[in-house]
Amino acid sequence: MQALSDITVLDFSTLLPGPLCTLLLAEAGARVIKIERPAGGDEMRGYLPRFGEDSVNFTLLNCGKASVAIDLKNEDERARLRQLIEEADVLIEQFRPGVMQRLGLDYESVARINPRLVYCSITGYGQEGARAGMAGHDLNYQALTGMLSLTGDAQGQPLVPPTLTADLAGGAYPAFMNILLALRQRDRDGKGRHLDVAMADNLFTLMYWGLGNGWSQGLWPRPGSDKVTGGSCRYQVYETADGRHLAVAPLEDKFWRAFVEVIGLPELADAADDDASVRQRVAAVLIQRSAEAWMQAFGDGDTCVSLVASLREAAEDPHFIARGLFSREVADGASRTMPALPVPIDPSLRVPASQV
Repeated sequence: MQALSDITVLDFSTLLPGPLCTLLLAEAGARVIKIERPAGGDEMRGYLPRFGEDSVNFTLLNCGKASVAIDLKNEDERARLRQLIEEADVLIEQFRPGVMQRLGLDYESVARINPRLVYCSITGYGQEGARAGMAGHDLNYQALTGMLSLTGDAQGQPLVPPTLTADLAGGAYPAFMNILLALRQRDRDGKGRHLDVAMADNLFTLMYWGLGNGWSQGLWPRPGSDKVTGGSCRYQVYETADGRHLAVAPLEDKFWRAFVEVIGLPELADAADDDASVRQRVAAVLIQRSAEAWMQAFGDGDTCVSLVASLREAAEDPHFIARGLFSREVADGASRTMPALPVPIDPSLRVPASQV
């Protein structure tokens, strides 16, 4: 019996934030019923590359869920939802504000059917505010919250981020957390509630240090110039002789002293971390040897140095394999399998691998 084995979830969401949230709920034992369009279903089903009948993305994010095809624009079809709503504990939707109301499925309407329902809305900018109705994607949310401005170098050219931070850390994870809190609160007062999860809002939490520096000292962060945006020799990516890179992060003095000792520059033990000349001297040394040679030199010492691995190298890393991150599998409905998506739920709380 998993923690959420007595919980039923109606999932009206598509693409990434909502489906990842409901995947987490399903992995914790919840029964998730995905509401999809009769023609084509979730848009992500048609993405490439394919894995069986559906896309790889859809398979990873929606394994362990049931699906029901309902045309939400058809009143007779929507009537089929009443019994599901009566039995549900959680409803998740990801439409722009006002869409569910026009369908007669807004919180006020469904709460009259089931007042214990925890109703979670995931949007880019929230249910209210000047931008509430604006279309957007992860890149837009990062741009408007100042996050994207910090991804570039000292010249200030922003880079397209490699992760969908707003969808994941601003949408799926806060939704999961607040749903669990709302269910716990319902245990106490017997009431459901409407949760307003705005992906853009939740990105600010991830930039706590920049906000704190700006609010308290007027030191608003700039790209390529602050401690964790490229301005420190102690938190930097350096190139090696073979064209690979090392992530060097010995921020604390004890780690920095160990680091400069290994690279043969012990005289830099007390150097200022924002001194550009120090960064240049470290770079000039590290470029002289291969990444493998440097990693052997650092060994298991406390230097906070890591090889910048490719995603393939990381997925094949013995450490992560030994921890069982990729031991669970999903099937394509035929004979092929691939590892299930690792999710941040303790193995003791997840459904058995045989049920994935």
